[in-house]
Amino acid sequence: MDGDRGWGPGTAAVHAGIPAGAQGEPLRPSPVFAGPYHLRGAIDSAPFDYGRDANPTWSALEAAVGALDGGEAVAFASGMAAVNAVLLSRLGPGDVLVMCEDGYPKARVSVLEQLAPRGVEVRFVPTDTERIVAALAGATAAWVETPANPGLALCDLAAVAAAAERAGAWVAVDNTLATPLGQRPLALGARFSVLSATKALAGHSDLLLGLVAARDASDAAALRAWRSQLGGIPSAFDAWLAHRSLATLDLRLTRQSENALALARRLEVHPAVTDVRHPGLPSHPQHALAVRQMARTGPLLAFTLPSEAAAQRFLGALELVAEATSFGGVHSTAERRARWGTDRVAPGFIRFSAGCEDVADLVADVERALAA
Repeated sequence: MDGDRGWGPGTAAVHAGIPAGAQGEPLRPSPVFAGPYHLRGAIDSAPFDYGRDANPTWSALEAAVGALDGGEAVAFASGMAAVNAVLLSRLGPGDVLVMCEDGYPKARVSVLEQLAPRGVEVRFVPTDTERIVAALAGATAAWVETPANPGLALCDLAAVAAAAERAGAWVAVDNTLATPLGQRPLALGARFSVLSATKALAGHSDLLLGLVAARDASDAAALRAWRSQLGGIPSAFDAWLAHRSLATLDLRLTRQSENALALARRLEVHPAVTDVRHPGLPSHPQHALAVRQMARTGPLLAFTLPSEAAAQRFLGALELVAEATSFGGVHSTAERRARWGTDRVAPGFIRFSAGCEDVADLVADVERALAA
């Protein structure tokens, strides 16, 4: 909900970041492509001076996502650029990072290759509230992802944030899967909410973009300075596309969540499938937490087929579903996750991202592929 106006999430997603209408102007501003701007006199006499520092199209997207997330947002060239902006800019020798070991693999790689050699102690723990809290003693920061990708474990963000505050640590949450319409980490006590807008937020599998929402304006300013210094800036066109797509986020996420849950329910009783995972299923170990913490459970589900060969036959027989490694798009996608060697999953483990197709068609396609 938009905290300033009391709008519901769908209304906020449609109107966030859109300027007040002016006579004869288009309803939505066009993307601004600029390197230098006109800047006469003092350097602080205009809001924009050089294209690496700021852009009106970025600003509009940042205002929109900030309104949805309840903080101040900063846009980056990709999700990994957003991840590294938080971790690499704030942690150094002697710091201690608690990190969930079952979240996005590239974030773990970055920590091990960039932070650990600089003297940052990294404590890997599962996405489990008690295990995370137990590891916080003497920590500087905690990086959590809930629901975790690809295993879909959850942790209690409010409990983790409260424990981190007692320990003198700050919390960053990878909110890519849930998006701000699924859960709002800043409202639950996190200092940063990070997401790859490449996935569900933009939702059309046609751009790369990352965002960080910060609870404090000073943190957002520091992130903007980091972005300018390293040059990891988004394109104006990608930012414009993401902002345009944001208007349908509520509709897309609602449909995707419904489709994912319906498919998970069917797969739970299918004889060829085991270990079906979706936060909306009562059988999920953290189902009660998902109901309490999440407004929408998102597009992802996971399940396991008997072998690598069975998984590949299944993927090859799908007609509506593309075999691809991303998720959150309007088109359903799936992959055998073990092919990357980055996650502790069985050879036949399938990560499935439900799109916006008619649920009957999607279920029928999956059942046909399982029969193959």
